[in-house]
Amino acid sequence: MKIGYLVPEFPGQTHIFFWREMRELRKLGVEVEVVSTRRPDAAIMSHAWTAEAMATTTYLWPPSPRLLLSGIVRTFFAGPARWWEAVRAVGRCAGMNRRQRISALILVWAGGALVALSRRRGWSHVHVHSSGNSALITMFARILGDLAYSLTLHGPLRYFGRGQNMKWSYASFGIAVTQRLRDDLLEELPMVQDGDVDVAAMGVDLEVFARRRPYAPSAGGRFRVVTCGRLHVAKGHQDLILAVSHLRKRGRDVALTILGEGPAGGDLERLIDKHQMGNCVFLKGAVSEERVRDTLEDSHLFSLGSHEEAIGVATMEAMAMELPVVVTDVGGVRELVRDGVDGLLVPARCPERIAQALESLIDDPRRCRAMGEEGARRVRASFGSEHSARVIVRRLRGAERQDNTSW
Repeated sequence: MKIGYLVPEFPGQTHIFFWREMRELRKLGVEVEVVSTRRPDAAIMSHAWTAEAMATTTYLWPPSPRLLLSGIVRTFFAGPARWWEAVRAVGRCAGMNRRQRISALILVWAGGALVALSRRRGWSHVHVHSSGNSALITMFARILGDLAYSLTLHGPLRYFGRGQNMKWSYASFGIAVTQRLRDDLLEELPMVQDGDVDVAAMGVDLEVFARRRPYAPSAGGRFRVVTCGRLHVAKGHQDLILAVSHLRKRGRDVALTILGEGPAGGDLERLIDKHQMGNCVFLKGAVSEERVRDTLEDSHLFSLGSHEEAIGVATMEAMAMELPVVVTDVGGVRELVRDGVDGLLVPARCPERIAQALESLIDDPRRCRAMGEEGARRVRASFGSEHSARVIVRRLRGAERQDNTSW
């Protein structure tokens, strides 16, 4: 079995879980070839495998002359009936205004290019990790050349633009990374059948995220907190910084390391300077998977202050490393973290509550260790990176059997 695997702006700083899923798919006998919309900014390409990934990824934009020509030719030879179906599909895309419909139709050539790539390389299917414009492209590929595709939903539908009704109507199946997202999807898109959407979180490489030395709670020295995520206001790093400021004003020796890059970096630097915390809050930028693992092992606790979060792969990584976690109770995070068992859940946008939760664990090293051990057991049982790959393979093999039966 050979499939295309479409990820926008691959490989970015948060794309390690796609790399893991591809590796697991290959272990299960699926040959995977990556397609992406465009190259990401150099500042967010931090992984050891970045060069390999870019060398083996086909980018749709800017297109090579061959890709552009093949897309136009494939679209042309699809014929008037399929052109009209593409126009009608865009016309039925819910919520789009005239300008958005015209912009969507410009992507028809990319659908043709995807069909041409699939014919040339022998793909039976394309799996798409987005329901944004990438899903429009695969919708057009389905219309123009009968190329089957599936979607993974990583956040609320509203994040991914208009026309979700048509993007999902043409898909063979879908995956939501949490049960909550699946429920919302089925409620918002009644044309999608209950049996066509699975739940499978993007998971953790349990061989990489395993401790090399036992977890040691803070013994009265500096309490080291780590967080990991794109530097964006929605990730709530500013709330963690303020929580640490509250604790230091109470005489607590707490340090925070922030791993990630993004547009809010300058604002966070100014906030750190304002509160004179340059000696205890450290912005490390986009870092490799190995650097993330090592920083987790050197820390006492993981915290994430997200205002919105589907589930939190960074939190999974910390739990796999036996760290207690203090994370915000948003999205589907409760499907991962059991409050009071694996970690503590706190309200979003509330630095004082984050500070209180952190302080309660600073004073209770035995509880830190117990939560870390429970979290590691939970992740190892249910959140390994092989789970989502197995769901995709099961669906693809089911479709393959149906095709053979029909033939």
